[in-house]
Amino acid sequence: MTTITEPWLKDPAAQAVCGLLENAGHQAWFVGGCVRNALLGEPVRDLDISTNARPETVLKLAQAAGLRAVPTGIEHGTVTVIHTGTPFEITTFRRDVETDGRRAVVAFADTLEEDAQRRDFTMNALYADARGQIVDPVHGLDDLAARHFRFIGSARDRIAEDYLRILRYFRFFAWYGDELDPDGLAACAELSKGISQLSAERVTSELIKLLSAPDPARAAAAMEQSGVLAQTLTGAGTRALGPYLHLDPVSQVDPMARLAAIADEDAIARLRLSKSDQRQHSVYRAALAGTQSAGALGHAHGADVAKRALALRGAVMEQPVLPQEFADADTGAAAVFPVCAADLPNDLKGPAIGAALSQLKSKWICSRFQLSKDALLALL
Repeated sequence: MTTITEPWLKDPAAQAVCGLLENAGHQAWFVGGCVRNALLGEPVRDLDISTNARPETVLKLAQAAGLRAVPTGIEHGTVTVIHTGTPFEITTFRRDVETDGRRAVVAFADTLEEDAQRRDFTMNALYADARGQIVDPVHGLDDLAARHFRFIGSARDRIAEDYLRILRYFRFFAWYGDELDPDGLAACAELSKGISQLSAERVTSELIKLLSAPDPARAAAAMEQSGVLAQTLTGAGTRALGPYLHLDPVSQVDPMARLAAIADEDAIARLRLSKSDQRQHSVYRAALAGTQSAGALGHAHGADVAKRALALRGAVMEQPVLPQEFADADTGAAAVFPVCAADLPNDLKGPAIGAALSQLKSKWICSRFQLSKDALLALL
């Protein structure tokens, strides 16, 4: 029997939360991402538990044990129990009664097998008890070992239940997959127009998660070839994404730079980005199309943003980025403009001060940051 022995599973908080259910005669199964990632050796972030106990029972048991219990989604059977600062999302076994592609009407179920059938992908329907023993009701272990991404049952039926599963299919493939299931890919292509029914927030979240994967190029290319990308971001294209990933020298991932590689401002109009992300995307797109030197980019935006912008420019223009350009970005980022308003002649007033400073800064940047204060002031 396959088992997991993860630190989070052995943690007293996890054992206590499972114990309060099991000691009352109910089942407690860790499920989904925590089990999948434990088997893959990937980081585990969220601890989700499935149980046959009804949500009101979970609330009562947690409160009786002195634990904080929050009915975060009680209409769908979910209660979040917090033990020593760690949240556990406990959800009653469910089965779908009715779906419209965006939301589902669910009924509580009595068995783990019923619960597994309403989940999306086989590798996300792996369950582990408090001892770490794995239960695999839909043969997800074989798919996980092969990194074969497959819907549970009929791909078309799973997608029709929630069109967000199309984007999740490519997102999970970007993170964990080696092989896309042909039936799943065909169903995503066939039903891709359903993406238009999804909220901007849900689409944005999935897309950013996909672009945050170590290498999302294959998943993004599959989205484009299947027509899913066109339904998600009108006018977007993935031709520059792979070259950009190859050229980018910055280890920390910036999904906005990757988004800039595939989509301009018009293409992302449907997304619900934060103002900060919008600004960052605009910086990358402007730098991509502009002619600012590497040093100027570094001075204006910092070394990392400048290097990513240079990589984007190289990817789109299909040209290599010279090491000296990345070095110039570092130099520009570290350079401090030596002139301030107080250094200017007293006869300059109002807008003339800003114009003079801008003119001198341009000359300073063109000198590769070599002109001193005195040399710059002598140019006035």
